[in-house]
Amino acid sequence: MFSANIFTLYPYVFPSVLGQGIYERASKNNIWELNIKNIRDYASDKHSTVDDRPFGGGSGMVIKADIIDKCLDENPNNYKTYFLSPRGKVFDQDLANQISNFDGINLVCGHFEGVDQRILDYRKIEEISVGDFILSGGESAAIIILDAVLRLIPGVLGNEKSVKDESFKNNLLEYPQYTQPRIWNKLEVPGVLLSGNHAEIKHWRLNQSRSITQRLRPDLWIKHTKEN
Repeated sequence: MFSANIFTLYPYVFPSVLGQGIYERASKNNIWELNIKNIRDYASDKHSTVDDRPFGGGSGMVIKADIIDKCLDENPNNYKTYFLSPRGKVFDQDLANQISNFDGINLVCGHFEGVDQRILDYRKIEEISVGDFILSGGESAAIIILDAVLRLIPGVLGNEKSVKDESFKNNLLEYPQYTQPRIWNKLEVPGVLLSGNHAEIKHWRLNQSRSITQRLRPDLWIKHTKEN
């Protein structure tokens, strides 16, 4: 069973979409579990204070190292811990694939101006980001990361083959998809998809993926051409 452990100041954000559809079913089938830990529960004062002003001045507040340390200490496991931060390594499909092969992960959600750097250094916590933009906190990023990871775990998706033909495989975007009706608003489904010739369909889809990637994501196209 894959264990997703989230450390957050806002536990009621979860499970959100992770408690719906395929993820709810997979959880009930003991394929994965979600454990939410409220960081405020590990504060030592009556006001549940978890942050303080930054040394050196500046706006905002910083989550205290001792609070995060206690939270992690009292919920021990051998899983890799990530801190969700805009300055971290950008999360991508390759990292999603790597994490999906783990037994579990710990995701620490930041807020305010982040956390005391010492907890990251002391515990050698890796920082990851979902993109070059700022969020109000790490909770929405945690959901994105788990959404990308969980669907790669065997048994989560109803059709395991669907994972094999998705965007970012071989650094290519996915080809266009069509369904009924065959003609809609005078637009017809490409004839090759109706031919029944699987070799021609495969060739058409590959060419479409290449064309779309070259046009929309030249950065991925460069990676694809270098690797192939």
